[in-house]
Amino acid sequence: MSAAYDDVLVQIAEYAAHPERIESELALRTAHLSFLDATACAFLGLADAECRRTAEPLFPTAAPHPSRVLATGYATDPVQAAFSTGTLIRWLDFNDTWLALEWGHPSDNLAAILPLADHLAQRARATGSTPPTVRDVLVAMIQAHEIQGVLALGTALNRHGLDHVAYVRIASTAVATRLLGGSEEDIRRALGHAWVDGGALRAYRHTPNVTWRKSWAAGDAASRAVRLAYLALRGAESPRTPLTAKGWGFQDSLLGGHQVTLPQPLGSYVMENVLLKPWFPAEYHGQTAVEAAFRLAPTVGDRVTAIDRIEIRTHEAAVRIIDKTGPLANPADRDHCLQYMVAIALLHGRLDEEHYTDEAAADPRVDALRERMIVTEDPEYSRAYLDPAERAVANALRITFSDGTDTGWQEIRIPIGHPRRRPEAEPLVRDKLRRGLRAALDAERAELVAERLADWGGLLDTPADDLLELLVVR
Repeated sequence: MSAAYDDVLVQIAEYAAHPERIESELALRTAHLSFLDATACAFLGLADAECRRTAEPLFPTAAPHPSRVLATGYATDPVQAAFSTGTLIRWLDFNDTWLALEWGHPSDNLAAILPLADHLAQRARATGSTPPTVRDVLVAMIQAHEIQGVLALGTALNRHGLDHVAYVRIASTAVATRLLGGSEEDIRRALGHAWVDGGALRAYRHTPNVTWRKSWAAGDAASRAVRLAYLALRGAESPRTPLTAKGWGFQDSLLGGHQVTLPQPLGSYVMENVLLKPWFPAEYHGQTAVEAAFRLAPTVGDRVTAIDRIEIRTHEAAVRIIDKTGPLANPADRDHCLQYMVAIALLHGRLDEEHYTDEAAADPRVDALRERMIVTEDPEYSRAYLDPAERAVANALRITFSDGTDTGWQEIRIPIGHPRRRPEAEPLVRDKLRRGLRAALDAERAELVAERLADWGGLLDTPADDLLELLVVR
């Protein structure tokens, strides 16, 4: 008799197999906002030549019903399209965020969902059946956000040197298998393969190995998820205890025996509470530090050379991830450096994609300010970060000048993309979308697309392939 599946696989599969249980209007509307935000990220990412080279399909396909790649003219198979779409969405570190014991960007899962929805909608039209709609895309996003986010509440992969994209692979595998028509058993089988894939090392997110891989790693995970979904539907025999197998399972091999759990029931909590980056591209643990620097920038003015020190009080996760001194190798290194982001914000009063380039980093004032920064952990901020009732991402800045005067502490506990500041974030997301669209489309079409995407009532029942037709660039 075959062993029973690990309980975590059973719970995820049972949840993924029942999209009809997603009833939260708040989650659906937040998913729409997250979708607009991710679309903006994809269009903005195209401005970078390295991003375009990485995302371009190796072998564009002429197969029936190819998946279109968001924001481009590429058409390819769903597996390659997932990689390309994920690369575009994730390139600028500008899409939504989830912070818990593990960190991550749940809209990375859109990379698996959108190409499949496009392909399946085209196939449905060809056979006279009903195509999946934008509502189906948003519900799939809610499920993927939930799976990734609840796993992150219980297990910190980062503590074991592993990257959060393993959870993208798990969430995307479950949802992709269901989208392809898989049963609960098919989803369990696909998840068995997704877990035994193990985990990527976080080395590419940390000095001295930071590279652009951190911007395509999630696309790689989503692409793998789509492939595993197809294999499961072909009946590929699956490991049943990939987590708990003694000695060889995920828990013993990679987590030192730590037990992977789902610490709360799967529903729509994560989407309802997801964190957006509507204003500027910066690693999320530094978002409030950058906003505080914006507020202090007018005070600094032309006194930059008179600054004696800049104190930054922050939380433990920020210290561990983005507290960096010394040389920064590339843009991917700079957007994960708290001191660099704060320096740019103080000097320019803003922080945009171009501020991470080699040209911007060559400004000698940037490193001069970095050398004057002192980063310390505030235990209260670390506590509030993990408190589910607060979920703060707090930072505070104080600038002291050579004459002994100082600015006083500028503290911000809740970032602008937090659910408690959602009314501030929504117009910024729409502005971000328009900025991205205008970078690739003429002004008239950009406005037309922006208005169409913002039309909540008319968008939900739009077939998924019509949505992609709206978002391709020729």
